[in-house]
Amino acid sequence: MPAPIRLRELIRTIRTARTQAEEREMIQKECAAIRSSFREEDNTYRCRNVAKLLYMHMLGYPAHFGQLECLKLIASQKFTDKRIGYLGAMLLLDERQDVHLLMTNCIKNDLNHSTQYVQGLALCTLGCMGSSEMCRDLAGEVEKLLKTSNSYLRKKAALCAVHVIRKVPELMEMFLPATKNLLSEKNHGVLHTSVVLLTEMCERSPDMLAHFRKLVPQLVRILKNLIMSGYSPEHDVSGISDPFLQVRILRLLRILGKGDDDSSEAMNDILAQVATNTETSKNVGNAILYETVLTIMDIKSESGLRVLAINILGRFLLNNDKNIRYVALTSLLKTVQTDHNAVQRHRSTIVDCLKDLDVSIKRRAMELSFALVNGNNIRGMMKELLYFLDSCDPEFKADCASGVFLAAEKYAPSKRWHIDTIMRVLTTAGSYVRDDSVPNLIQLITNSVEMHAYTVQRLYKALLDDISQQPLVQVASWCIGEYGDLLISGQCEEEEPIQVTEDEVLDVLEGLLVSNLSSPVTRGYSLTAIMKLSTRFSSVNRIKKVVSIYGSSIDVELQQRAVEYNALFKKYDHMRPALLERMPIMEKTASNGPTEIVQTNGEAEPSVVEPKHPPPVGQPASQGNDLLDLLGGNDVPVIPTTMPTKPASAGGELLDLLGDLSLGLSLMAFYLFDLFKTVNFLSIGIPPMTAYNKNGLKIDFTFERANPNPNVAVITIHASNSTEADMTDFVFQAAVPKTFQLQLLSPSSNVVPALNQGTVTQVIRVLNQQKQPLRMRIKLTYIHKGSAVQDLAEVNNFPSQSWQ
Repeated sequence: MPAPIRLRELIRTIRTARTQAEEREMIQKECAAIRSSFREEDNTYRCRNVAKLLYMHMLGYPAHFGQLECLKLIASQKFTDKRIGYLGAMLLLDERQDVHLLMTNCIKNDLNHSTQYVQGLALCTLGCMGSSEMCRDLAGEVEKLLKTSNSYLRKKAALCAVHVIRKVPELMEMFLPATKNLLSEKNHGVLHTSVVLLTEMCERSPDMLAHFRKLVPQLVRILKNLIMSGYSPEHDVSGISDPFLQVRILRLLRILGKGDDDSSEAMNDILAQVATNTETSKNVGNAILYETVLTIMDIKSESGLRVLAINILGRFLLNNDKNIRYVALTSLLKTVQTDHNAVQRHRSTIVDCLKDLDVSIKRRAMELSFALVNGNNIRGMMKELLYFLDSCDPEFKADCASGVFLAAEKYAPSKRWHIDTIMRVLTTAGSYVRDDSVPNLIQLITNSVEMHAYTVQRLYKALLDDISQQPLVQVASWCIGEYGDLLISGQCEEEEPIQVTEDEVLDVLEGLLVSNLSSPVTRGYSLTAIMKLSTRFSSVNRIKKVVSIYGSSIDVELQQRAVEYNALFKKYDHMRPALLERMPIMEKTASNGPTEIVQTNGEAEPSVVEPKHPPPVGQPASQGNDLLDLLGGNDVPVIPTTMPTKPASAGGELLDLLGDLSLGLSLMAFYLFDLFKTVNFLSIGIPPMTAYNKNGLKIDFTFERANPNPNVAVITIHASNSTEADMTDFVFQAAVPKTFQLQLLSPSSNVVPALNQGTVTQVIRVLNQQKQPLRMRIKLTYIHKGSAVQDLAEVNNFPSQSWQ
């Protein structure tokens, strides 16, 4: 049989292929020749054939049939054969295949080989793909090599020991005696790997962490020698002595100093020295400074040192490298809660980052800007953020608008400023705001009694300019319906009043009803506003005519409103002023459950509202629930409410008129519909639940009903982490039976912060048409302390309110 072609010739031939099919044909032809050679037990060219097979594997073609040939090469006495054999084993084998166990004896023999390079091959292979069984069998040999005087073998043995500890943590104590002596080694390679080994042991065992804290002075001494040492061509990178070892030592110091006063005190001086003496003109120096900043922030460092660290991050923001600016913004975002004043000094630089062309930097700058907002800088920061909202990409508008709403609600210097700010947001980004922005603004306006005239005038002007922003149009319609008489009277004192007639106001509202830009919800707001104006304007005949037209609308909800309004005009006109009177003041009160609304009428004291629960299964629903069903279950949630205080005589007269129950319920439904649909920011109180609590990871579920579809349960997961290390690459997956439909939205982050310093939230929407008990299987994957974790769980104890 002719000699097979060399690897170089194969590579050259494959590169001449012009199409994927031509390349595939060449590979198949060569694989067939390699298989034939393997069957004939050709020892002469086995090494060459396996090398070519590994190249094909790197190109993405199957090469599993060469696994046993790799074992044969490993058993060979030639170094060249062993080198290719071990490389093939690392690429083609893993612990999921039983074939790898056949290597154990060969690796053991090679670990005791007389040639250091053969021992190095065995250590590399064991450290790369050794299974837990192999690690248990060979840990003794690794520990012996860790004590040898040969620095070439010691550094490889240290890295192999890291893999052994990850696979079999209980073998950690075996390496403890040998690890203590590694830091006294002069060879930088051994020092580097020993620090990696110490870091792994400290992260995995609190006992080891406490044991190795006494090594802090020695680590500080090594780091100081690196900083003060002169030029060393062997370790110099851009004028800095061994930056890789410096970074590793800083990470280990961060772990050892976290939560320990003595260790933190011992490393304060060296950290200050690193922070002030490291060259910042090169990226290598910036990497060391970044690790120094992280270490300062994690340990119990002095306040002056923390300010120095934040100033370093502030300098990073001025760097031309986008990656460095992004890292600085991310780090400042983590420290802003603990060192708020120090971060505030760099506020102008952070705001300038909002103008950056890179979207990642923009997002981090936006998040950090909102974190810096307080009562002292609210006006200036809102001015910058509103300017950013005007010019930013659509992907930022929703988050920016939400942040502006929250900041304005928390720090607004006055109610007028608050109203103006939210109206500005609705005008510029109305299509991107959250669903609850409309009722929240309505509540704010309702409670600001002295601002009613000013607000309705501003909103009327906004309607004349633009009716494309639906949330703004809805709020404007509601306000015109409530305070249209103030608009006509021109009682605005805050700015020059405008002269508006009743017909002009009605023209605007009627225009909204027929506009193609208006959504069905907006038309409902407009029709209700016109109906309310029948008690505030004198143009009652015109309003009757508009209402009667929509009694035959193809929109069922709009038609229902119009029919009920017509009935009110024709049969119960004497009740109309009482039913359409101005909304009472609404106040949010803090509670353990969902947000409650307490209504006051004039000087009356607020009354606490008790939430209502659905009737037990098997019992008939009450008349109150029948009443709420009339409101159109697709749009209106069941709302705990109290009626405005009325004199006893008026209430009795009203009840006496409701002799016909169905018509009476319809009229009451109209009233409740008009009163609360525009402010429906309440939902059924569904108790939260803990779905998962294991290994420090806790998953809580909170629930709410989707609006407008009550068959959709909206579940928000809250993932928290009580361990001392962050959980990275966090992925939450869920599955439900076929009778349900599930939609999993994007999470807020993929990192669950340690020590319960933050939560990751994610929204799940579950469609349950048949109202069956909810069941769910969840899958959690994340990386914790360098190890991949995966777990499955069944969740069957959902509250009945979440699916009934």
